[in-house]
Amino acid sequence: MTAAHTPGAHMAAEIATQPETWARAEQMRAEQALLPARGERVAVIGCGTSWFMAQSYAVLRERAGQGVTDAFAASEAFVDRGYDAVVALTRSGTTSEVLELVGDLTAAGDAPRVVGVIGDPESPLVDLVDDAVLLPFADEQSVVQTRFATTALALFRASLGERLDTAIADAATAVAADLDPELVAAEQTSYLGMGWTVGIAHEAALKMREASQSWTESYPSMEYRHGPISIAAPGRVTWQFGPSPEGLSAQVAATGARFETSDLDPLADLVRAQRVALARALARGLDPDQPRNLTRSVILEP
Repeated sequence: MTAAHTPGAHMAAEIATQPETWARAEQMRAEQALLPARGERVAVIGCGTSWFMAQSYAVLRERAGQGVTDAFAASEAFVDRGYDAVVALTRSGTTSEVLELVGDLTAAGDAPRVVGVIGDPESPLVDLVDDAVLLPFADEQSVVQTRFATTALALFRASLGERLDTAIADAATAVAADLDPELVAAEQTSYLGMGWTVGIAHEAALKMREASQSWTESYPSMEYRHGPISIAAPGRVTWQFGPSPEGLSAQVAATGARFETSDLDPLADLVRAQRVALARALARGLDPDQPRNLTRSVILEP
């Protein structure tokens, strides 16, 4: 960062460009064709944000009838289960756990095909995988990831036959809408999702932690009532992505907490959550482009 850098400027610009990057990803038919075919058994691996996007993709792919799909943190992956393909999702292409796992796979005999979905076309992972899907137009300068992750998920959704017109229009709405100060000032936020939006909820919580050092949690919506609802209270928010379980909003309201939901496509609602994380960081005098204790890529020394 230069001395003239405005805190959060990169993150703000990258959040704002998501409608355009999603639209571009939707049209990448040749790249989408490199992803695993219908019927293949697939493992999707990533770290941090990429792991959460992998979770969403896995649910969407299975529910689309495309075949068994499992999502793993790269450090905890079990990829010796007869998978036909492994998808490695990484913005930098330099994350140690991803490189180690892919290197082991490609060195093994009779290994599954490995597809890399990568932001940096110059990264070492490009030469390790069998097929590389490159998204350099969605790569970022901010350490805190926003558009690369959502653009990758937009690409995955399009590859499964989804039309993204509504999601892209909703993202434009999320970028332009006024933010409710109550969401920015909340003492604590719990993010919830069901099905493919569980990964979205985990990612929203991570964004708030990374950008603003805030207390956030995330759960499958039905699990929230099995203990975590005990922290709901006035001045706190429970944020649901997509439809909520029957009766949950009333239960949260009874605690005095705010139950936040939206009619936006859940991926577009994540854009709104990103903007809240950015606004909270700036309100606290923090720079989410260079957050505490974090770097663009986790590279571990041998």
